[in-house]
Amino acid sequence: MPVEVIMPKVDMDMASGKIMSWHVAVGQPVAKGDPLFDIETDKAAMEVESPADGMLYHPAPEGTEIQIGQPCAWLYAEGEEVGDQPAAFGAAAAEPAPPPEPVAAVEPVRELAFTAEPALEKPRATPRARRLASEAGRDLTSFVGTGPRGRVQADDVLQALAPAPSAGFTAETGPLSITRSKGGEGTPIVLIHGFASDATSWAPLETHLRHRPVIRIDLPSHGKSPKLRIRCFADLVKEVRAAVDDLHLDAAHLVGHSLGGAVALALADTRPRKIASLTLIAPGGLGPEIDGAALTGLCNATRVESLAPWLRRLAADESLITDGYARLAMASRNDPALRHAQAALADVLFPDGTQAFDLRAALDRVDMPTRIIWGKRDAIIPWSHALRAPGKVALHLFDGLGHMPQIEAPDEVGKIIRSLV
Repeated sequence: MPVEVIMPKVDMDMASGKIMSWHVAVGQPVAKGDPLFDIETDKAAMEVESPADGMLYHPAPEGTEIQIGQPCAWLYAEGEEVGDQPAAFGAAAAEPAPPPEPVAAVEPVRELAFTAEPALEKPRATPRARRLASEAGRDLTSFVGTGPRGRVQADDVLQALAPAPSAGFTAETGPLSITRSKGGEGTPIVLIHGFASDATSWAPLETHLRHRPVIRIDLPSHGKSPKLRIRCFADLVKEVRAAVDDLHLDAAHLVGHSLGGAVALALADTRPRKIASLTLIAPGGLGPEIDGAALTGLCNATRVESLAPWLRRLAADESLITDGYARLAMASRNDPALRHAQAALADVLFPDGTQAFDLRAALDRVDMPTRIIWGKRDAIIPWSHALRAPGKVALHLFDGLGHMPQIEAPDEVGKIIRSLV
């Protein structure tokens, strides 16, 4: 008998998961524990391993929503006869349509007959799509569903609600920008910067990491990476994950700051066997609070005078952000299209000054050595978010530092990372 591949439950609130991509083609063999497919939930995306050895048949189409505990594919032993699909996919059931409204009797006028309009069927939609539409104050009938039988998916709502392209912002295509250091031995260190920054921001810390190969990644719409149209946090992670996969690394020590920390945590959650250690510096995704005004100020600044005050909010000691530092930062942001692209990204990831993605469940799942570094004078993201980490995660909390410990105290942060890698 074939082995059912069951949709797993990866967090307490999860009722279903959407098949994002299959790692194995139909009819190809897979070993127990090998990556089999990626799923997306309301909170994160993750990789699911094969429950047994076998050959993959009857996989659910990518984009299909499957209820927890229901089959999404079957594994057949070599030589086993493959017939029709053993059972229907456990797609989330559509909500029943409401009963038709009673129609009041209408007296005939001049012998003309009046008939009631038939009640419209309630639009088919996933629970997350309904919630997103409700939060936006939009009726589900205003969205075009791309799911099975016209079902409205969360991505359909997110794409429709995405802001119109800003003036001067034309979405680009192409791979993310990746910079490799020269020298170093052993497992490489992969660095992912924060929002409105770029790969060059790691320079003060990188001097402490030269014993290893160092790889820096520019996030989409940052540095030298293309200005991509990002629809949601999972979309952002997908782009960075593809860039990391293309490196074909056996393993990596992953270091991320702020938004880059959130991306690094999501990568560790979906590629756990590839991550040797995880260092999160003031990471996003562990609570809704964030300084929305600072994000807006950084995106809107068109000159040094307007950028410098917002940059100084990033450090506990404002004197670290000199006029020269601000001029260099503004020089990298002179392109209006870059600023518009980052503003569009901020609107998607931080609507109304709130972190719209939640990675606390992902942090609970990580098994590799993990450390969180945070400054207690962080004015951008509350350092108290670190206290939500499970006991297996080491915390390094600094009294006199702000949102950029890797720049404010590179020696201390460098020692911590060196001890881990």
